[in-house]
Amino acid sequence: MATVSTSAQVLVATSAPAKKYTFAFSIVSSLFFLFGFITCLNDILLPHLKGMFTLNYTEASLIAFCFFGAYFLVSLPAGKVVKRYGYKHGIIAGLLITALACGMFYPAAELQSYPFFLFSLFILATGITLIQVAVNPYVSILGPKETASSRLNLAQAFNSLGTTLAPLFGVALILNNSEFATTVERASAVKGPYLLLATTLIILAVILYFAKLPVIAPEASVPQEGKKARTSALEHRHLVLGAIGIFCYVGAEVAIGSYIVNFLNLPEIMNLPEASAGKLLSYYWGGAMVGRFIGSVVLRKTGPGKVLAGTAVCALLLVLAAMLTHGQVAMIAILSVGLFNSIMFPTIFTLAIDDLGDHTAQASGILCMAIVGGAVVPLLQGMLADKLGLQHSFFLPILCYLFIAHYGLKGHKHAH
Repeated sequence: MATVSTSAQVLVATSAPAKKYTFAFSIVSSLFFLFGFITCLNDILLPHLKGMFTLNYTEASLIAFCFFGAYFLVSLPAGKVVKRYGYKHGIIAGLLITALACGMFYPAAELQSYPFFLFSLFILATGITLIQVAVNPYVSILGPKETASSRLNLAQAFNSLGTTLAPLFGVALILNNSEFATTVERASAVKGPYLLLATTLIILAVILYFAKLPVIAPEASVPQEGKKARTSALEHRHLVLGAIGIFCYVGAEVAIGSYIVNFLNLPEIMNLPEASAGKLLSYYWGGAMVGRFIGSVVLRKTGPGKVLAGTAVCALLLVLAAMLTHGQVAMIAILSVGLFNSIMFPTIFTLAIDDLGDHTAQASGILCMAIVGGAVVPLLQGMLADKLGLQHSFFLPILCYLFIAHYGLKGHKHAH
C-alpha cells in the first residue's frame, strides 16, 4: 500500500470506529460530486460540438472515446502512483491535472479545433482517473467491510448529485440558444464554464493538501490453508468478471446518457430542441442520485448481488421499452433507466475488490481501467446509429445489462 511517514498512524479499516472517518468521508464525497459534474458535462458537449463542427454520430462519439479511453491507458499507472504515494497525494495530483485540462478548453475554443477539444478531454480524464483510482478503494475501506457497498453507494450519490446538476449548468451556460449561434459563439460558450471549474479544482486541491485525513491500510490477504498466496489481483476470478461488469455498466450508462438529447430530438420520440432535451437529461442522472441514496439503505439489509441483478433486469426492460415504443412512453422509459443504474458501479466495485487485501490498489487500477467501456460502447452505438437509426442502436446497452445481471447472480462469487 501507500508509503507513509513514521509519524503517521496507520489505521486498519475494520478495527476503527466509523465516527473517526466522518470528516474524511465528507471530503471525499465532495470529490465524487466534482468528477461526476465534470464527466456529465460531456453529455452536453456532445450535441454542442456535434452541431458546431457538423459531425455525424460516429464522429461525435469520439468525445466519449477520448475521455473514457484515458481510463484504459492511465488506470494501471495511476494505481502504482496511489500505491507508492498514498491516497491523499494521488487525489491532489488528479485535481491539479484536471484543473490544467479545464484551462486547455480556452485555447481549444479560441482555435475552434475539434482535435484540440478531444486532446483536452483526454487530459481531463487522466486527472479524473487518478482521482477515481484513489477515492473508490479509500471509501470502501473507510469503515467495516460489511457495509462497504452501502458506504460507496452513499458516496456515489454525491457523484450523482453532480451529474444531476451538470446538465442544468451546461444548458444554461453552453447549450442555451446554441442551435441559432454561429461557430464562434458556440466555441466562446465553452470558455467560461471550464475556467470556473479549473479555479474550483485548484482551490479544492489546496484545501485537501492542508486537510488531515486518516492514513488507512487494508487488511493483508491471507491465503487459504494448503494454498500459496496469489501474486496478482488478476488471479481472482471475481475481480476479472467484475472488471467486465464495470466495462458493461459504464459503457451502457455513458452510451444512453450521451444519446438522450439526440434521442429526444427524434420526431418519432418528442421532437424536442437541444436545450429542452438537455434539461430533461437531469432526470436521467437525478434518478441515479435518488437510487443511490435508496440503495445505501437497502444494501444494509439485502445482499448486494441480488440487488445488482434486480436493478440490471429492470434497466434492461426499460431500454427495451424505449426501443419498441414512441412519444412520451419511450421518453419516460429511457429517462427512468438512471434510477436502476444507480447502485451498479459501487456495488460491482465493492464485490470485485472483496477480500483482495494488499492487492486492492492494483485491483482498483484494473477496475478503473475497465471504465474504458465508456469509450467503446458509445462509439459502437454511434456506428450502429448511423447504420440502423438511433432508436434501434439501443440494443447494445441491453447486452451490457444482461452480463451485469449474471455477475450479480453468479459472477461475483469467489472461486476457491
